[in-house]
Amino acid sequence: MAETPRAVAAPGRRSRRWSPLERMLRETAGPYIAGIDEVGRGPLAGPVVACAVVMPPDARAIRGVDDSKALTVVERVRLARQIRERAIAVSVGAASVREIDRFNIYHATVLAMRRALARLRVAPHHVLVDGKPFRTLGVEHTAIVGGDASCYSIACASIVAKVTRDRLMQALAGRYPVYGWERNVGYGTRTHLAGLDAHGTTPHHRRSFVPVRQLGLFASPATPPEHPERMEGTDRGERAEPTEIADSTEASESSSPLEGRAELAALVRDVAQAEGDETRMQVRTL
Repeated sequence: MAETPRAVAAPGRRSRRWSPLERMLRETAGPYIAGIDEVGRGPLAGPVVACAVVMPPDARAIRGVDDSKALTVVERVRLARQIRERAIAVSVGAASVREIDRFNIYHATVLAMRRALARLRVAPHHVLVDGKPFRTLGVEHTAIVGGDASCYSIACASIVAKVTRDRLMQALAGRYPVYGWERNVGYGTRTHLAGLDAHGTTPHHRRSFVPVRQLGLFASPATPPEHPERMEGTDRGERAEPTEIADSTEASESSSPLEGRAELAALVRDVAQAEGDETRMQVRTL
């Protein structure tokens, strides 16, 4: 499809029903409307994650679906399970910390979205995106400012993306307990900043996001932070290993009642590919 992005105003604040825009697009474009949203643009650590969802056009909307930020953890987990069970197609994509630092968060977000769309097992007739249009998304799409709070398809994607990324960060918290990732999922809270002050960085920290007062932890004067291609390791020259992420994920899977292992495996695969070491990754999918 030719890329002709456009932006529209949010059609409303409730997402328990299909929005008028979605109904109109089903009539004019086709029945399969993909909603896509991202999570993790602002944290100091971890990947940015996008989810694409195609919900059945002839089914009623799942009651309670809303912007993931407006829901409790328990509500998000329950709704993510229902979304996976009912969706025609659901997929996730991620851009790694390395890609965020190399390309910037905007381009990394688009990369994650493109990966999520490419994994959909059905070709959507139209794509709805939260926020403003992305010129490099590569597909025809309509952007809705505030769409995660007003558009059913986007809200579904928002919930699955949030649950999936949170789960990964909670798994990594088992290996790096001093940053409070099990609670802040990588955002710059007091606990997280205190951990950086006391213990330095991990391979999962974004070099371009950490506050200026922390940049000295990353590199010596011979390896300045303005060269992202040389900033894939810790202050000791270590790098993030895909196997480390996968192992942490497996540990979480064995003890957590949450679902969505296939989506989590896809997320880990994206991170592994970015690190150039996918053959060493060990992830079992459902």
